[in-house]
Formats: sequence, structure tokens, C-alpha cells
Amino acid sequence: MEKWENNRAWFLVLPVFVIVAFSAIIPLMTVVNYSIQDIFGPGNAVFVGMDWFKEMLTDKRLHDALGRQFIFSGLVLLIEIPLGILIALAMPKKGWKASASLVTLAIPLLIPWNVIGTIWIIFTRPDIGLFGVGINSLDLLDVPFDHTARPSYAWVTLMAMEVWHWTPLVALLCYAGLRAIPEAYYQAARIDGASSWAVFRYIQLPKMRGVLTIAVLLRWMDSFLIYAEPFALTGGGPGNSTTFLSIYLVKLATGQFDLGPAAAFSLIYFLIVLLFSFIFYQALLNVGKGEKSV
Repeated sequence: MEKWENNRAWFLVLPVFVIVAFSAIIPLMTVVNYSIQDIFGPGNAVFVGMDWFKEMLTDKRLHDALGRQFIFSGLVLLIEIPLGILIALAMPKKGWKASASLVTLAIPLLIPWNVIGTIWIIFTRPDIGLFGVGINSLDLLDVPFDHTARPSYAWVTLMAMEVWHWTPLVALLCYAGLRAIPEAYYQAARIDGASSWAVFRYIQLPKMRGVLTIAVLLRWMDSFLIYAEPFALTGGGPGNSTTFLSIYLVKLATGQFDLGPAAAFSLIYFLIVLLFSFIFYQALLNVGKGEKSV
């Protein structure tokens, strides 16, 4: 009887699971249906089997977009994770300064994603933007800065925008991990005469391993699914230099209206995200087991 009472709470969340399952499965089945048919119009479709999947897997534009996506997500992790750790280590530990730092740090996370792109468009414009006008006035570049004209400038602007927007999330997670470390560890380190690097290497970093894994998981998946910011900032250009998987999918589905190939590609996209989610989830479990064993 006691076990039944303890499990009764699951019935309270059962409607949520039903609604989520219904809202997720129905669109997914629609996409699966489109991915195996050639749609000519309402009620006019021809079964093509796996043809769209074969076409997408051999599509050079998809391969290029996938390569750009991996490079972008890899750069995001290489920059944001160390930078977030450094910011968390530099933040005050208590008092009003800690509260003010947390609130200030969280401001970029409160801005809608599409607004982020608009802010950075204005900020980097070479004619009126504070950054664009400022960098061009210094005459440090061979070619005037304009992220709409050169792929390298577009990538620099996009990376700067992404780091500014999401590094606070990593810093907040790391800060929470640091504040969860018992003071006894620091007292023992001071007694042993440990240096600041030794404290970080053997106390702080191992204890942050769990939150760092979560940060890596969240930032990798979110950067791999990025759409609103680069679409608002560059529209995938100049050329196709910032056309990531999500932008290519939208262009394929709404621009060219190729519903069959777009549906097949969206399922491939989904499987890629699912695969990496599983890998990071397993890494998170292994980290948790390692910390418990310690």
C-alpha cells in the first residue's frame, strides 16, 4: 500500500506526458509520410521509398552545411567553456556584488533570439554601428569591416554574437558548481599550502565536472540547432558561408518548396542531434558515477 501511495504522484504528470507525446508524434509522423512520397498537390502523391534520403545523403550542399555546423559548434565550445569558467572564478562569492554580478551576467539570456540578431546588425553596421564605425576608423583592416560583404567578417561577427549571448549561461552553471563546493576543501588546501592552480586543478575542476558536462551538452545541442541569430544577422550569407543545417533546411522547405527532400533531411538532422544527445548523456552518466565513487 505504501509503495502505491509513493507512486501515485506519477498520475499527476501523466497528462503532461500524453500531451507532449501527442504533440510530438503527430508532426513527426507527418514528416515521415512526406519523406517517402513525392508531393504534387493535395491528394496527389507518389510513393518514392528511400529516394529522398539517398538524394540528401549525397547532396554536396548538405555536406557543406554539415561541415560548417560542426566547425561552428566546435568553436563555440572551445571559446565559451574556458571563458565561462574564467568568469565564474572571477565573480564575487557573496554580498551585494555577487547578486549584482549574477543579474548583470544574465541580461543577454533574457533577450529574444531574433532580437539578438537585430541588435548585432545595428551594432556592426559600417555606417552607423558603434563597432563597425569604430573598427573602420582605426584603419587596422585591409578591407573595411562589413559582415555582409566578406565571409570572414560574417563568421567573426556571428561568433562574437554567439559568445556574448551564451557565455553567461556557462558562467552561471560554473558559478553554481563552485558555490556547491564545501569550504572544508579550501581549508584543507590552505593548510597544505596549495597554490591557486593546484586548488583549481584538484578541487574546483573535478567538482565542476558535472555542471561542465551539462554546459557542454546544452551549448553543443543549442549551437547545432541555431537558426534565428544567423538568419537575422546574415541570412546564411554572404553566399552560403553561414548557411548552417537549420537555414539550409528552411530554404529547402519554404524557399524551394521541396517538401519530400526537406522532410527526409529533417529526419536526418533529427537523428544527428539525437545521436550526439545520447553520446553526451552517456558522458554525463559516467561523470556522475565517477563522482559518486569518489
